[in-house]
Amino acid sequence: MSAGLFGLLDDVAALARLAAASVDDIGAAAGRATTKAAGVVVDDTAVTPQYVHGVTADRELPMIKRIAIGSIRNKLLLILPVALVLSQFAEFLLTPILMLGGAYLCFEGAEKIWGKIRGHDTHAAPVGGTGADAEKAMVSGAIRTDLILSAEIMVISLNEVADEGFWTRAIILVVVAIAITIAVYGVVALIVKMDDFGLSLAQRSSALAQKVGRGLVAGMPKLLTVISVVGTVAMLWVGGHIELVGLDELGWHAPYELVHHLEEDVHHATGALGGVLGWIVNTACSAVFGLVLGAIVVAVVHVLPFGKKDDATAAH
Repeated sequence: MSAGLFGLLDDVAALARLAAASVDDIGAAAGRATTKAAGVVVDDTAVTPQYVHGVTADRELPMIKRIAIGSIRNKLLLILPVALVLSQFAEFLLTPILMLGGAYLCFEGAEKIWGKIRGHDTHAAPVGGTGADAEKAMVSGAIRTDLILSAEIMVISLNEVADEGFWTRAIILVVVAIAITIAVYGVVALIVKMDDFGLSLAQRSSALAQKVGRGLVAGMPKLLTVISVVGTVAMLWVGGHIELVGLDELGWHAPYELVHHLEEDVHHATGALGGVLGWIVNTACSAVFGLVLGAIVVAVVHVLPFGKKDDATAAH
């Protein structure tokens, strides 16, 4: 009897160890997938605060909550099922779809730079009135933008775990979707409330608190500028890297091999810093490739009729 009980306990312990190992594997895979999607995540974080800019302080967090709920619906109810079906029954489509998304990232990054050169923001959040209708329009616009960015995040993540089993892929992507949504909109909430927190500190009697508060209020525009710049660079880097890898997988090896050889040469020539400097070279080359590709797409788009219409609207 006792031997049977001990045997059962051993089996339970073995199953527990197996489950723990599976959880660790899923966590590690989710971490890798999230890292690969970092460029889109940064851009998502940089874009969203613009949609609550100018609204009253008491409506900022409720709007972010609604956008976050829309984002998780985008990921889990729309994007995830389609991505899993494609990965299971039409895996050959993943690389072309990923490359289309990479080209879109390059286009977005290049168009942001083009907008800065021309002196206007081509990605400004919608502006309109006040009240429930205006708030609904801004939330809807943010959720539509999130749908595009979330699709990129999920496809990039799926590509990173394509060798896993179907249900493992599904669990990993659910983990990635929830973790990224919480991270992005948690950071967004902190960003949009930072100036309120700074104002609160600035009104206290303590000289130190006032100094910190004024610093937070003054630093908010600079922080948003830095986030926007990092987001743009990250989009070009991630988009360019997706294109280089995709071209290599589709049979055109020269661009990827050139960048890879440059990375290896720098790695071997710089000793202890080789890994970091090699990564920087790879990232810079990917960003330049992304910028060139994005500039071509921007030029083509602005030659098309709807691109000219947008240009005319922006000019007014």
